[in-house]
Amino acid sequence: MQTGTREQPLALAAAQPTNGKEEEVNTDAESMEEEFIWEEYMEETGADAAPHTTFRHVEISLQSSFQPGMKLEVANKSNPETYWVATIITTCGQLLLLRYSGYGDDRKADFWCDVMTAELHPVGWCAQNDKTLMPPEDNIYLRKAIREKHSDWTEFLIQDLTGSRTAPANLLEGPLRGKNTVDLVVAGSLLELQDLCDPLLYWPVRVVQNIGGRLRLRHVGLTEDHRAQDTWLFYLDVRLRPLGWALENSLTLEPPAELRPLRSDSDWQQALRDARLAAQEDPLPLEVFKDHVDLPRHSFRTGMKLEMVSPWKPLQICPVSVTKVYNELYFQVTLDDLSADAEPRSVVCHANSPGILPVQWCLKNGVVLEKPLGFEGQDFDWADYLKQTGTEAAPDTCFPDTWQTGSFAKDMWLEAVNPGRPEEVCVAQICQVRGRLLWLRLEGVLKPLSECIVDVESMDIFPVGWCEANAYPLTPPAKPVCQKQKKIAVVQPEKQLAPSQPAKTAPVNPCQPVSMDPGSANGRYCCSKIFINHRCFSGPYLNKGRIAELPQAVGPGKCTLVLKELLSMLINAAYKPGRVLKELQELEDQSWECQEETLKAKYKGKSYRSTIRIVRLAEQIPDFCRKVCVKLQCCPNLFGPALITDKCPENCSVQTKTKYTYYYGKKRKLPKAAGGEEAKPARRRRKRKAIFVQKKRRSSNVDYTPASSPQDSDEAEDDEDLALQSSSEGTSSEPRETDASSVEVTSSSGGGSHRPRRAVTLRRTFSAGPFTAVHETLEGRRRSTRSLSAYNQNKYQQEKEQHVKVEGDGQLVLDRNPLEWSVDEVVQFINSTDCASLANIFREQDIDGQALLLLTLPTVQECMDLKLGPAIKLCHQIERVKVAFYKQFAN
Repeated sequence: MQTGTREQPLALAAAQPTNGKEEEVNTDAESMEEEFIWEEYMEETGADAAPHTTFRHVEISLQSSFQPGMKLEVANKSNPETYWVATIITTCGQLLLLRYSGYGDDRKADFWCDVMTAELHPVGWCAQNDKTLMPPEDNIYLRKAIREKHSDWTEFLIQDLTGSRTAPANLLEGPLRGKNTVDLVVAGSLLELQDLCDPLLYWPVRVVQNIGGRLRLRHVGLTEDHRAQDTWLFYLDVRLRPLGWALENSLTLEPPAELRPLRSDSDWQQALRDARLAAQEDPLPLEVFKDHVDLPRHSFRTGMKLEMVSPWKPLQICPVSVTKVYNELYFQVTLDDLSADAEPRSVVCHANSPGILPVQWCLKNGVVLEKPLGFEGQDFDWADYLKQTGTEAAPDTCFPDTWQTGSFAKDMWLEAVNPGRPEEVCVAQICQVRGRLLWLRLEGVLKPLSECIVDVESMDIFPVGWCEANAYPLTPPAKPVCQKQKKIAVVQPEKQLAPSQPAKTAPVNPCQPVSMDPGSANGRYCCSKIFINHRCFSGPYLNKGRIAELPQAVGPGKCTLVLKELLSMLINAAYKPGRVLKELQELEDQSWECQEETLKAKYKGKSYRSTIRIVRLAEQIPDFCRKVCVKLQCCPNLFGPALITDKCPENCSVQTKTKYTYYYGKKRKLPKAAGGEEAKPARRRRKRKAIFVQKKRRSSNVDYTPASSPQDSDEAEDDEDLALQSSSEGTSSEPRETDASSVEVTSSSGGGSHRPRRAVTLRRTFSAGPFTAVHETLEGRRRSTRSLSAYNQNKYQQEKEQHVKVEGDGQLVLDRNPLEWSVDEVVQFINSTDCASLANIFREQDIDGQALLLLTLPTVQECMDLKLGPAIKLCHQIERVKVAFYKQFAN
């Protein structure tokens, strides 16, 4: 639907003159002191955001120019002079997930590559440049798979490439390399814009701004002085066409009628010639229009009646008539006005125009239909009106799906363009949903212009966070929930170790548009996965148990988004989140290209929020992750782009908290022993984090609550000196260099003479041997398995007595080597413990004795999908078997 001033899809306010200066939105002194944060606002008000997937135009704009299924030629790593064909599996910004031709549906050899750095070419490049196409020499599996079905590589490639699509050459080389479709439209690009009043007229326009696909356009021939006449449209709008479209389709090139008086005819024609020359030198890639939808043919005829959302009066739906049919795609509708001095008000529409509705739509949806001006009757009835005027109603088949609501619902929140000021985007709430129409209330806009109606597929509405993601100012509610946070040290309710001097950085004004490279959403600003290596040392700030519950990797995606998600996870996994937030705030490096992000932490009912500087470039992520690890005094490989599958290069499994504090942290001086030798730090840092104890009383019963659980985490930080004290009474005198915060048990497969040390020990009350532990008694264990049926108790009691015995101190005595246990014997043992409810998992996973001894806490949690508490209890029972195995059978 097109009006005489500009396209206003369901915009109910009359078009107001605008100066086109989006930088003047919300720049008064008062708003400069405030910052609207969606996350805080929705948390405090209990509001829900409209699902991102319902904004189809935004989803399309985020898609890569590369499509899954496209093929290209990739240089072989083993021999860069040779190439092989690969298929694009998926995309993430400038990152492509590729699979060599020949693997079929096998995903095991898929690999990521960066369009900006990898040597990629369109299919056919090797033939044109006399390069060799052959599978990688070091990929024996691929070569064998191809030779089994084909006699040579050429035969296979002919079959594989027949009917396939190749990646566009201009996206693999040159200035457009690696850019998304939306980023191909840059400032200065030229397009043709359809006239609002006549669909057969076009005129070139120049892109002034591209905000996430929303274009600010200026007609060729106008200057900065005419910026009030600028037009805002999303790049997918059907009114936009490539330069030359009008001539190819025998359409007229003329400036809009309301703009012609601004320049002379000669000036307009000269501007047209200049635009054509500029377009020849730097043409806009046709890939920009690959997602444009072709308009369907309409079936409207002159004289038909219908209902339409009024572009001239707010919140009104009025009767209109088809007064002109241009062609099979466009027609004109005019507002019904029966008054004597009526002035016709018309708009141009097409079959998919938002806001056109069939007769009786308002009646069926409980919406008030405005009577035509000059209508004399008391009540308006369509049947009487059609009979009185001698016209017919447009059939329902002429309209798009009028019941499509997407996933929108009442009281959802989003961001919407202010119809009266198209340069302004506001916080908006859905007041009601009727069919495919949404009633919106624009926050921060004065009534009566604060309400409007939009279609569910309008390109003037955006998901929550769209403005922030595109560095564009958002008009907040009149009373924002949050006050702007300056970059200051986070004050914690704890003792300050030393006053820290935060970096003095000028506060960033969120209401000012940030100058960004048009391709900044991709290129060097996207990263692949960042791995969390659960086996690495977690340090004094992070809770090992909570770290074990985190996913193995975050990403791929935009660097700042991936790192923000990762840091949020680390903050939530800390003993004291506020303390970690403070440490992260002090992290800074002058060589980094950073973006400030707001992170928050909650602790003891209090909320803390601070601005953290996060790197934006993919090549700076390894250094950033390592320095964050050093700041948190954990293993430098705890998280980063590298996945640690075996032994950590830092050998952190034999380090202690004190050693990591000394080497990687604040370099506290270690205490000296009486004889002048340096005290072994391992003796000071074992008991607090590793022992699962019952703090209040001594008994033979063991409390399985981890010392690093929430109820103990406060003491772990507040009473740090006590937490570091050694508990060496009655313990072994061998050196303790095991990760004290880990509950993972490592075992040696080599059968060496030394025994693998346990990472989990229990408080010793009765004995002092190196593997002595106090466990619950057999009777106590039986009482804890009340959920088991009597049948299971009786069934496995006999087998337990045959293969497993319990000494008076609670230690197991095994009749058979557990390495020889079958799956059934493992299940029998688990059934005899207080973890009997998990026995079926061992049977389903075919866990025999050898597999049982290799189980660790992270493995149990990940493979059996258990919470921390049950996993710890199960590992305790497995540990009992390991101890018995070491004592009876290891030698």
